[in-house]
Amino acid sequence: MLESNFKFPGQTAFYKGKVRDVYTIEDKLMVMAVSNRISAFDVVLPRPIPYKGQVLNQVAAIMLDATKDIVPNWVKATPTPNVTIGLKCETFPVEMVVRGNLTGHAWRTYKTGQRVLCGVTMPEGLKENDFFPSPIITPTTKAHEGHDEDISREEIIAQGLVSKEDYEQLEKYTLALFERGKEMAAKRGLILVDTKYEFGKIGDTIYVIDEIHTPDSSRYFYAEGYEENQKAGKQQKQLSKEFVREWLMENGFQGKEGQQVPEMTDEFINSVSERYIELFENITGQSFKKDDMTPAEEEQKVLEALGQLK
Repeated sequence: MLESNFKFPGQTAFYKGKVRDVYTIEDKLMVMAVSNRISAFDVVLPRPIPYKGQVLNQVAAIMLDATKDIVPNWVKATPTPNVTIGLKCETFPVEMVVRGNLTGHAWRTYKTGQRVLCGVTMPEGLKENDFFPSPIITPTTKAHEGHDEDISREEIIAQGLVSKEDYEQLEKYTLALFERGKEMAAKRGLILVDTKYEFGKIGDTIYVIDEIHTPDSSRYFYAEGYEENQKAGKQQKQLSKEFVREWLMENGFQGKEGQQVPEMTDEFINSVSERYIELFENITGQSFKKDDMTPAEEEQKVLEALGQLK
């Protein structure tokens, strides 16, 4: 599915994100169709990745179900492998990024000599991919278009983006979800390195929304060999979409003005699809079953589920 073209009774809004098509129903429910589009450096790449949407939606469903004792989540039904129906929440305008290891954006900041990221001081003497003494939260603004921007806890509260009371609760939920994610990953021989969470609110209740612990929102290392690789100064074997970013950077693309996305060959597309399926099976411990439902069949399933939820 590159994009959905559903039409639902009571539909009050539609939003097309980088990867998701989101339908609002009677301003109470949301239908989120996860496409096979892939983005990197905040740019949607020109070719879709087969089964990627199914992987993301199904991993998210499993992870949200496994953490609902920590924080309520938005999910009401997953009628098809690519589609989730859930509650429409008032979204907090920040993403809660949590990091257990010095990697990615944090490492790129650290190796320039900077030691403060989003108002958080990172300790001296760390190497790339080392564990932080304890996980750190490095929030970003939530941009509908363009780049998310780093922001500190203090700035979020001072600017009134989130109240102090709510933000403190978001921090607690973030760390608890991350701890659960790490526990689940450890059982699969993985290390949950970093991830991000989005939250919303209905009345006084905070919900975790969108996806959690998926390979698009998270980075995983293989636990086996981690210590040896760190001692030898080698790169860690990881499960995430970072390999797509690395391929783009190797081919001269980082989303900057004037840069062209390199050609995505059939061979490359198939390899990415296979990696996503590998991600699913490694993260969940379940066998992946490819779904080839037609758009019409998918829409009918969603309509039936909406009928039961009303």
